[in-house]
Amino acid sequence: MQERRVLVTGGSRGIGRAIAVRLANEGWSVAIHYGQQREATLALAAELGAQSSGVYGADFSDPRQATSLVQSVLQDGPLHAVVNNAGIYVPNDFLHASAVEFEATLRRTMAVNFESPLLIARAAGQHFLVQGGGTILNVASRVGFKGESGAVLYAASKAALINLTRSLAVELAPAKIRVCGIAPGWVDTAMARDGMPDRLQQILKDLPLGRMASPEDCASAAAFLLRDEASYLSGVVIDINGASYFH
Repeated sequence: MQERRVLVTGGSRGIGRAIAVRLANEGWSVAIHYGQQREATLALAAELGAQSSGVYGADFSDPRQATSLVQSVLQDGPLHAVVNNAGIYVPNDFLHASAVEFEATLRRTMAVNFESPLLIARAAGQHFLVQGGGTILNVASRVGFKGESGAVLYAASKAALINLTRSLAVELAPAKIRVCGIAPGWVDTAMARDGMPDRLQQILKDLPLGRMASPEDCASAAAFLLRDEASYLSGVVIDINGASYFH
């Protein structure tokens, strides 16, 4: 495969890190974004060696930084794909949270999980339009399809990301820009473990395959969607949920 360059957001740990490693192993040149974990991202870049194509920081709680991020990455070379992986989950009691807490969680969740991926897709898409094509891959979540108590704002942001994926797939297809996604269920990451200490046994009981997904399971699906073999797939969002639900 001719070397191609991909931007992976939230690449310092978890699913993003696994995707960055998998794509580097498949010959991609990987630009890695981080929000706070600069040292971990630099360590990952060192691990990727020649397949690393830069480390870039941006705080997506300010969505304007998403556009600036893409501009900075493009200053260092062309892009052929972006993986919108960065995201946050903040538990929220819909009725009992204070007005200040609710407003802050709403704004931050939508900024990081929806507005920033949207602006990255727009900035990258404008580059892909001139370039003659490219791929946008959005990392959504099972709760974008399947609601969950205590996760109203997170679920809404991921549902918006899923429908952004589908709508952009239709609109950008004539420009040879594919837009796909993955929707992980429970994944064994630090972010997931923070929300499950009292629920682990019930979570495992509800998973027919008997285990949570690994970040590498998610990376495998993402890598497939970015390959030439998947060139006719656009608008698809692949569930990674161990047969735990269907829609």
